Amino acid sequence: MSFSTDVKKELSKINNLANKTCVRLEFLGYLSSVNVSNVDNSLRFSTESEYNINRFSKLLKNLNIEKYNIDMQGKNYVIKMQNKNISEIITDIKTENDEEDRAYVRGCFLGSGSINNPENKYHIEFIVKDRNIADEILQILNKYNIHFKKLEKENAVSLYSKDGEEISKFLAFIGANSSVLKFEDIRVYRDMRNNVNRIVNCETANLSKTVNAAVKQIDAINKLKESGKYNSLSENLKEIAELRIKYPEVSLIELGKMLNPPIGKSGVNHRMKAILKLVEEL
Repeated sequence: MSFSTDVKKELSKINNLANKTCVRLEFLGYLSSVNVSNVDNSLRFSTESEYNINRFSKLLKNLNIEKYNIDMQGKNYVIKMQNKNISEIITDIKTENDEEDRAYVRGCFLGSGSINNPENKYHIEFIVKDRNIADEILQILNKYNIHFKKLEKENAVSLYSKDGEEISKFLAFIGANSSVLKFEDIRVYRDMRNNVNRIVNCETANLSKTVNAAVKQIDAINKLKESGKYNSLSENLKEIAELRIKYPEVSLIELGKMLNPPIGKSGVNHRMKAILKLVEEL
């Protein structure tokens, strides 16, 4: 079962059906989705989710709409109802409190929403019929500091987010509390894994840089030995050269600590540059 299906399964079990206003608003949220069409003087809602169709059926029953049919068309459940049976329910959207806001937005998401498995990527989206509905939803979400983006398509508008924190806040807002916990567990693990990867990549890059520099330094020291110039080096340069030959894998900082008395990275770097300059003059 996909994460998106898990979310819809949880939402379908929310027990707020005693509140007729919330039931009506959630139903109107469904009707705002692109999955609801008006054909031959009847409304049709299509979905692949059995949890979704069950929730929609419960809303109809609570609104005393008993004349509807459910059919299968391919993989989709299709529920059909006559316009005259719901004309009194379809009114302007007007929410007056948090519970009503949540009910309406939940219906919008259930009607056409999807969410990716957070293990792969952060992405949540639902598609509504027009710009006015989209702006209405965004206005509600902004009240609760939830920020989605809007993308206008042909005959529809997509509301979406690719931000993990915004997705988590949205799921909590529409009542998918168990899904929030699962999402956050995955998000924490994923972010930790990404941080570890960044650290490893950084350490690998630093190690590669150290090795490349050491190879260049050792090559320079060997050239000085081959040319007979090595014995004319000062004691300080000979001392650091011998340590570099003996410990080719260590950093300049570690080389400096091996000296007596120890010196810092800049001091070691200065001596190495002096050795490289002598080789350039050969």
